[in-house]
Amino acid sequence: MKSAITLSLVEEARGGPFVFWGDAKNAIFQAKQLGFDAIEIFPPDADSLRHLFLDKVLADMGMSVAAVGTGAGWVKHRLQLADEDQIVRQRAVDFIKTIIDCAAELGAPAIIGSMQGRSSQAVRKETANAYLRDALDTLGRHAAQYDKVLLFEPLNRYETDQANTLDQGLALIEGMPNVRLLADLFHMNIEEADIASSIRRTGHAIGHVHFADTNRMAVGFGHLDVPHIISALRDINYSGYLSAEVFSKPDAIQAAQKTIDSYRAATAQVG
Repeated sequence: MKSAITLSLVEEARGGPFVFWGDAKNAIFQAKQLGFDAIEIFPPDADSLRHLFLDKVLADMGMSVAAVGTGAGWVKHRLQLADEDQIVRQRAVDFIKTIIDCAAELGAPAIIGSMQGRSSQAVRKETANAYLRDALDTLGRHAAQYDKVLLFEPLNRYETDQANTLDQGLALIEGMPNVRLLADLFHMNIEEADIASSIRRTGHAIGHVHFADTNRMAVGFGHLDVPHIISALRDINYSGYLSAEVFSKPDAIQAAQKTIDSYRAATAQVG
C-alpha cells in the first residue's frame, strides 16, 4: 500500500476535506518532505490543471499523482450526472471526460463522487440510477483508452441516494470492467455495519481508498478501527493508495503529519 495526501485548487470548496490548498508546487514539496508517495488533486477544471505544468515538478521530486477528482463539476459548475436536463447531463459527462484525459496525462485515474448526483422531485431514484449507470459505462470506456480505470465513490446518505455502501456501488457498476470502487472510510463509518467485512466482500472491485477517520479528520484524530481495516485490505491484496481526504485541522502540516504517522504505524503492523 502507498500513501497520498489531498490538494484542492477549487476556491468554491474552501473548508472542505482537503489537506493542502491552492499552491500546488508547495503542496507537492511539503508532501515529499513528509514522506508521502503521491498527491491527489481536486482541480477546478482540466485546463487549469494543465496550466500548472506539474509533470516536471512531480518528476523532479519523485512524486506521483494518486488520482484526480471531478467534484468541481458539481461544486463550481453545478453539473451532475443525474440531472433532469439531458443537456446538463451531457455537459457533466463531457466535463468528466476532460478530467479523465488530463488525469491520464499525469498517470492517474479520475474519481466520480459528488458529480453522481441524486434523485429529486423531477427524477425518480430508479431513473437517477439509470442515468448514472449509463454515464459510468460511457466514462469507464473513455478511461480504458488510456489504460486507466475510472473510480466510483459511494457517499453517505446525506450527500447522495445513488450508492451509499460498497455493496450498492458494486451493484451499480456491475458489468463495467473498467470501473472500480473508491472505499472512503469516512463515508463507510456512517453507512457500513462492518467496514472490514465490506472491504473483504467487495475487495475485487476496490481501486482506491480514502484514508479518513470517523470525524473526517486525519486518521488518529478519531476512533477508526485502523488495524482491522488494514488487515482487511491485506486480505484482498490491496496495493493501491491510502489517500487522506480529510480536513486540514489543526492545520495542513499537522493533519499531513498525523496522516503519515498513522499510515506508517498501520502498515508496519504484521498480519
